[in-house]
Amino acid sequence: MNRVYFKEVQKFTQWWIWLSLLGIGVILFYIQSNLGPIILIAIGLLFLSMRLITRIDQNGIHYRFFPFVSKDYSWSEILTARVIDYGFVGGWGIRLFTPYGTVYNVKGSKGLAVELKDGRKFCLGTQRPQELQKVLSGLTGKK
Repeated sequence: MNRVYFKEVQKFTQWWIWLSLLGIGVILFYIQSNLGPIILIAIGLLFLSMRLITRIDQNGIHYRFFPFVSKDYSWSEILTARVIDYGFVGGWGIRLFTPYGTVYNVKGSKGLAVELKDGRKFCLGTQRPQELQKVLSGLTGKK
């Protein structure tokens, strides 16, 4: 059995996102009364379904930003993994070309910055940075 040390599932729950979607829906309804509600429903369903799932286990780091990307990295591929405060990287979702590589975040400014041995980087947002740091410290002590 594969031991899971850390698992976090995050969703977009910010009230202002839903208020913004409602505002866009009203505008779309006036611009294109037939297509506006369909676009609003599609965008709303997309935001309802999006999740950032992070899992750290004995095999490595695994993440999924549903419905867009899913990746698994073994510990043998990882050079460094540390909890950082990445600040504001231009918004939430998937952010490309940042100093941390690709950033996957839902809210906040803390994340797991990972550098792979091949030079690629990525960062996974977290709402539980202290717990994540304890897990990483424990894993570092075991290696």
